[in-house]
Amino acid sequence: MNAIQPIKANTVSGCSTAPIQERGQREVFCGLTGIVWLHRKFQDAFFLVVGSRTCAHLIQSAAGVMIFAEPRFATAILDERDLAGIADIDDELDRVVGRLLDRRPDIKLLFLVGSCPSEVIKIDLKRAALRQSRLHSPRARVLSYSGSGIETTFTQGEDACLASLVPILPPEPASAPKTLLIVGALADVIEGQFARLFDELGIGPYVFLPMRRVSELPAVGSNTTYILAQPFLGDTARALEDRGAKRIAAPFPLGEEGTTLWLRAIAQEFGISEETFDRVTASGRARAIQAIANSKKLLADKRLFLFPDSQLELPLARFLSRELAVDLIEVGTPYLHRDHLANELSLLPADVKIVEGQDVEMQLDRCRAARPDLTLCGLGLANPLEAEGLSTKWSIELIFTPIQGYEQAGDLAELFARPLNRRTRLEV
Repeated sequence: MNAIQPIKANTVSGCSTAPIQERGQREVFCGLTGIVWLHRKFQDAFFLVVGSRTCAHLIQSAAGVMIFAEPRFATAILDERDLAGIADIDDELDRVVGRLLDRRPDIKLLFLVGSCPSEVIKIDLKRAALRQSRLHSPRARVLSYSGSGIETTFTQGEDACLASLVPILPPEPASAPKTLLIVGALADVIEGQFARLFDELGIGPYVFLPMRRVSELPAVGSNTTYILAQPFLGDTARALEDRGAKRIAAPFPLGEEGTTLWLRAIAQEFGISEETFDRVTASGRARAIQAIANSKKLLADKRLFLFPDSQLELPLARFLSRELAVDLIEVGTPYLHRDHLANELSLLPADVKIVEGQDVEMQLDRCRAARPDLTLCGLGLANPLEAEGLSTKWSIELIFTPIQGYEQAGDLAELFARPLNRRTRLEV
């Protein structure tokens, strides 16, 4: 087994090149896609998309829900009467929402989610949500946010959803203790793993956002200290800070190193000794290092090109470069929040090329010229690049797969090793 080496900030020079900004044609999913993983977290919430049949097909196909299941999402489809302005939107929403809540009395929180058809953009969904809340209170609360592809990339749907929740979070009582708030949707198994580590470290109280039920809305105030578990939650972070919460700055918990630095930042904030921290995390760190060893043999010195898609690109690039010895050709990201990603930037190679935004044709030209061993990109680019002989990894798979924490480090590494393994076998 590899020995666990201490991580020292002064051994890292960090990225010294200024990010390149591109403002051209983009190739991304819309923020409605976030419903696919969010509806699994909220056990008593429902997502009602106000949109077209295209919106309905996107969500249904992405979710892969079996026909006999009872999903916690649906689409209020605009038809000809709506588009012609004959129907009154308030009357239509009254009818749809009332019928939905009558059929599903378990719904305690309803999200009205805007999409990108021009007729939807004209609707004041915030006002509509307030009106529906008054109509159905106290039986259910109604909130709204935009998942429009004009305004968001696909992970920003989660940001918009969680930001809409912050105003209804209860205030802290005057005697509230210092509380840790972990912000960002995580798989239930990962929440459980982090909860056990927090308990062993003696950190608490702690709560997760999103919560599983409306009754579990966390209180927020000046005694709340929060840490982001996902790098695409800028609006949510701003809303929490407006409520008095303070952010813990850290890299994101991907891989052994990222998870250790994320947990260490929390431990230091709560006054946990280094001795206790090392004792509690040693076994998890050792398992993570061992779990990625096989993938590292295949990935070491391979050249990687990352297209902008999920906003996970910088943490992934750091993990792949530092823990798997991958050579980074270009790291693209839809949006670079320099404050939230400052720790990640400090851990990237000094000469790495970072591109914020996208001009998809120019990036495709650079990718084709570089002929990388592996390309991380969205579904829309993967098949064409595969047809040109390039190995690809779908970035959306990294959202749907549990990848945070020590126990998932091996799975994360294997996600990148798998396309290379497949190509090797096909070439035999």
